Amino acid sequence: MAVIENSKLTIVGAGSVGASAAYAALIRGSARHVALYDIATEKAEAEVLDLAHGTQFTGASDIIGGSDLSVVEGSHVVVITAGAKQKPGQSRIELAGTNASILERMMPQLLEVAPDAVYVIVTNPCDVLTVLAQESTGLPPERIFASGTVLDTSRLRWKLAERAGVGTGSVHAYIVGEHGDTEFPLWSKATIGTVPILDWESGGTPRMTAAELDQIALDVRGAAEKVIRGKGATNYAIGLSTARIVEAVLRDERAVLPVSTVLSDFHGVDGVALSVPSVVSAAGAVPIRETSFAPRELELLHASADALRRVADSLRS
Repeated sequence: MAVIENSKLTIVGAGSVGASAAYAALIRGSARHVALYDIATEKAEAEVLDLAHGTQFTGASDIIGGSDLSVVEGSHVVVITAGAKQKPGQSRIELAGTNASILERMMPQLLEVAPDAVYVIVTNPCDVLTVLAQESTGLPPERIFASGTVLDTSRLRWKLAERAGVGTGSVHAYIVGEHGDTEFPLWSKATIGTVPILDWESGGTPRMTAAELDQIALDVRGAAEKVIRGKGATNYAIGLSTARIVEAVLRDERAVLPVSTVLSDFHGVDGVALSVPSVVSAAGAVPIRETSFAPRELELLHASADALRRVADSLRS
């Protein structure tokens, strides 16, 4: 594979997440062409107009959009953000039924106009929707995956960097599992620079304790709920993390990101989409099989898989 020239990204859904992803992609120059598709004509056209008015200041990318499926044609990456949004106090799983039926109707139409695209599902609950979409379309698992815990991982690194007194780029730590209640950090592999997380002390910063790390994991898990309570939706950080994933595909970066693909015999997990460190390139996302887990982490991975399997099964019946 190689860097995709004259790349086209389509974002499906012009709500706050879709519009923020388009905004982030334009500012970052993630793709040469950006399209925004939504069945709500006026909303889609207004968002596109608002974004287009700023393109003098964003670089070479252009933006089109509307409610006609033709705007999706020729896409190299299609990001799906369409669906009902999470309400305060509502779990991501409760959203599943509504958003599964929206996706079921939409996928065949999208595949007709963008048969060769890599599909990235951001709509929640993204893991469950990825399994259902992969099964119903028959796409190879690497070509349809969820944004997963890329955002959760960013939240984790931000908190750890703040506590350790270093830049976020120097924190190497991942959140894995479900993008939701059963997600957990891979503490056994977390380092700051090359120093294991519990051994870090620098410039008068005391070492972190296991209890403190537990609290940080808890804060990360509850971060979305906190934002939703205050402003009704999470949109900026998910927009940025989505743009980052898109770049890894369009630039054939082979970047390691914790996206969520349907796993096959991954440490005993089968037929469930979960986030694990994966290589993301123009071919899509491939889980890194060599990722090792501490015994307790493996238990948590299986618990996460079981929780998601139950939801997916309930939607299939």
